[in-house]
Amino acid sequence: MSGHLKHERIVEQLAKDIRVGRLPNGSQLPGENALAAQFSVSRNTVRQALTELGNQGLIATHSGKGSFVTFDNRTIDDRLGWTRALAEQGVCTATKVVRLELLDDPALAARLDVAGPFVAIDRVRSIVDGNPISLERSRVPAVGALRELPSRGSVDHIYDDLRLVGLVPESGEEWVELARLTAEEAALLGRVEGERFLRTRRLTRDQNGQFVEYVESVLDPDRFRLYLTFGA
Repeated sequence: MSGHLKHERIVEQLAKDIRVGRLPNGSQLPGENALAAQFSVSRNTVRQALTELGNQGLIATHSGKGSFVTFDNRTIDDRLGWTRALAEQGVCTATKVVRLELLDDPALAARLDVAGPFVAIDRVRSIVDGNPISLERSRVPAVGALRELPSRGSVDHIYDDLRLVGLVPESGEEWVELARLTAEEAALLGRVEGERFLRTRRLTRDQNGQFVEYVESVLDPDRFRLYLTFGA
């Protein structure tokens, strides 16, 4: 059997064990020597397999510590925001608002084919007692009571505020890519400039097709795996 096939066999078996929960989220994999003995292969073949499992987002390998399962098999529906989505999965987060102001952005208004201005809401989200895991830049219409959000200084329940002015997200589009953090993003997240994060852009509309929210997020790939289905 070729080394490539041996590498695939290890990936297939360990991926199956992870996905069905035999190797749960947070558990440590056996060391390279133990895996090499278990599968009767060389350590180089084991390293190939671990690299592929890491590329699939199933494990994270830390030098000097070993490889740990990062896959938790949870589906997150973010139509009502990451705080609520994560809370429904039992993940508690703390949120820091780093920007809250009225914003004229003609380029964005033209791209979305809507009238400005917007309310700009930028938030850094962290695991409670942990590191930041996301930066979200939300833009909502500056209409009705929403226009008063900056002077009020609070956005604890933005989707309740949207609902009060008749804006309820029903459908939309979302784009996801792997991108490198800018210097500004890295500073806000306490990370290194150029580190790879998931970058998402989400546009939601109400049942009549009216613009509700546009939000760009950068998400820690060790914490977020996206399965996206929404809309009518």
